[in-house]
Amino acid sequence: MAERKLYLGARLRRLRRELGLNQSAMAAELGVSPSYLNHIERNQRPLTAQVLLRLADAYEVDLKSFAAEGIDGTGPEQLAEIFADPMFADLGVPRYELLEVADNAPAVADAVARLYAALTEMRRRPPGDEASGDEGSARSPLTPEAWVRDHIQAQRNHFPYLEEAAETLAGALGDPLTVAEPLRRRLKEGFGVEARLVPPDVLDGASQHYDLHRKRLMLSALLRPESRTFALAYQLALMEFRPLLLRMIEAAAPPDAPTRHLLHMSLANYAAAAILMPYAPFLASAERHRYEIDRLCAEFGASVEQVAHRLTTLGRTGARGVPFFMLRVDSAGNISKRFAGESFPFSRFGGTCPRWNLHATFQTPGRVVTQIVETPDGQRFFTVARTVERSVRLDPREDSALAIGLGCDVRHAGRLAYADGFDLVDPLVTPIGPACAICPRVRCPQRAAAPAGRTLTVHESRKTVSPFPFLGG
Repeated sequence: MAERKLYLGARLRRLRRELGLNQSAMAAELGVSPSYLNHIERNQRPLTAQVLLRLADAYEVDLKSFAAEGIDGTGPEQLAEIFADPMFADLGVPRYELLEVADNAPAVADAVARLYAALTEMRRRPPGDEASGDEGSARSPLTPEAWVRDHIQAQRNHFPYLEEAAETLAGALGDPLTVAEPLRRRLKEGFGVEARLVPPDVLDGASQHYDLHRKRLMLSALLRPESRTFALAYQLALMEFRPLLLRMIEAAAPPDAPTRHLLHMSLANYAAAAILMPYAPFLASAERHRYEIDRLCAEFGASVEQVAHRLTTLGRTGARGVPFFMLRVDSAGNISKRFAGESFPFSRFGGTCPRWNLHATFQTPGRVVTQIVETPDGQRFFTVARTVERSVRLDPREDSALAIGLGCDVRHAGRLAYADGFDLVDPLVTPIGPACAICPRVRCPQRAAAPAGRTLTVHESRKTVSPFPFLGG
């Protein structure tokens, strides 16, 4: 970093706004003048090593990720994925222009990504759906799921006020292994809510239902014990933290009622996990057990998926855990969860790379598989994957397996028990990429689609390991 000039104005400006500081306040904390800080933010001055070190000291900034190519939000790789769409093929947008937009106009980059996400969702709708009279569809072309996912990721999947409230409540409830009964009792004594198990046919396919009029929380008898406990914590979070949740929702300003409801549910789920796995004890146990998931499941009475999801939220200032990303996929490759505590290296609009062994876990159910992968830009990630079962299985004949994938930058891998025995200095890595349509790797035998905007070199007299060889690799 000392040998090259770093013009990171957009990143610095984004950080300042996330911290809620004006230029004068940040300048005072960094020991520079407001005018000098203004020049840095406008890329009229480079960010010096001295100022970078002060940033790290004052705001716990990770220097490597802060100075690396790309920024929080929509970076050049995400823009490249968008502009690989065939409708932009005639524009030939060069990479340096994408870099300029991502670095110098991050809000514009975010707007482009939001518009493209909306377009993607509209393409998925059947013809005539826009005239169906659905109020949510008419108000916002972006689906509630996509909007909520983006909002949560904009907060880096960490909500300090919910964490503090949940930690206080968890302290009053007692031992996490016996927390189900205190949860049930607090619902009964504090809110007059009675919790009971009911046959699944009573709930008509739901896993839980709260009857407001009779103040009765009904839980499906098919729920596993850890899922029953989570259901109790979820209902208590809705009631105990109602004012806080409503303030957070108002501040987020969802575009329509369906998005508002989904955000409410997502924040209550977050709070439930924080009640069952309170931040400080959970982080201490994670570090002590070196992030061994089964040990954490046993200690907190939680499922593998609950623990994996909780590991992506450990972003408290001054007490950060390993910054994991997480995906959940089914056997057909459909992604139903994406969360990240730091950078997220995979395609936003497409699926995952078939070379990542997340997909191979379905052949070895319940077994943990590990891998070091490398993205086209040279980033390396240590990944852990295994299958889990759905919390409720209504039909015994249906496939209930899902795969959970966790990963972190390889520089954190030494903190994980799963990395024991790996050569982390000169590791054996598996090259992976984003969605095939934008992956720049030439010699990939598992490529499923021709790369957009690239000239194919297919010839009848020559066959290659990739079905779609192309120029420019």
